[in-house]
Amino acid sequence: MAAFAAHAVLGLDTEFMRERTYYAQLCLLQLGTDGLAVCVDPLALPSLDSLRPLFAAPAPLKILHAARQDLEVLEPIAGTLRNVFDTQVAAALVGFPAQVGYADLVREILGVELHKSQTRTDWSRRPLSAAQLDYALDDVRHLPPLHARLSERLEQRGRRSWFDEEMAGIGGESFAIDPEQAWLRIKTFADLDPDRQRLAQQLAAWRELRAMSADRPRGWILPDAALRDIVLQVPRSAAALERIRELPEGIRANSGAQLLELISAAAVPTPAAPLPQRRRPDPQQLEQVARLADTTRRVAAALNLAPEILATRRELEQLARGNQDGALLRGWRREVIGLELLNAL
Repeated sequence: MAAFAAHAVLGLDTEFMRERTYYAQLCLLQLGTDGLAVCVDPLALPSLDSLRPLFAAPAPLKILHAARQDLEVLEPIAGTLRNVFDTQVAAALVGFPAQVGYADLVREILGVELHKSQTRTDWSRRPLSAAQLDYALDDVRHLPPLHARLSERLEQRGRRSWFDEEMAGIGGESFAIDPEQAWLRIKTFADLDPDRQRLAQQLAAWRELRAMSADRPRGWILPDAALRDIVLQVPRSAAALERIRELPEGIRANSGAQLLELISAAAVPTPAAPLPQRRRPDPQQLEQVARLADTTRRVAAALNLAPEILATRRELEQLARGNQDGALLRGWRREVIGLELLNAL
């Protein structure tokens, strides 16, 4: 790794599998810098601890595309990456679509057409062919020149400070999951009464801990739809649990007793509170959101940016409801779009 530590920039990418596990299985790690690109086989090594000093050091700059998923996979295995440059974020700030793909970016900026023949590779199988390895190395070979071109465009447009602000929220971030907060993943729980929310929290925490312990997808422990229906219906007997259509028979047979214990422990009153009625959209609020969206599109067009880079629909709805604590009124977005949105309310 000393060869990479001596360089100013380091491209990084991962290939992983997680269809049958809770934790992502890192199958391949690609590292690349000017004139050097290698694949590291995590399945053939006892650990990747030797990478921790390289990842934790401020230099070299670590270049990734759509970095968040790779960072989440790498953190428990090789530690937190410091000093990250996300080419997808940089591209979005200079006028590319918000979720521009790596291959599209390489083609548009570097004029290189990447092959797509190995997109369905099972990266956990060994041995990997020369074609597969070459395909994987392409994912890092072009990151250093992409970084150079995108950095130049950020400077030309006076948006480097915007990008640095975006990256400050990524580098050093922890992806550890708190089981007690797992219930917040299901948005419909936010409008429920406090008793059902307490039940949702306990069920989701139980599911998360079981999934972690067994290293199996959380949906294999209890599907989201079943979790939601249990919280809404609050079944208090085996017969009532059988009426939860979304609860697979195998899960009911193996975990039904535990689910009923959790429901009982949550102490939801009998009868449970009425479910909230679906609220009709407030016409005045809808008009405000439409006005805010028009303002966002106008400002984005003037800046040659995708509107969602400045403000998402959800952020505009929150602002229309009076929430002024979001990202729209902080940092560079406050000056570029936030104050103008406030004037449009």
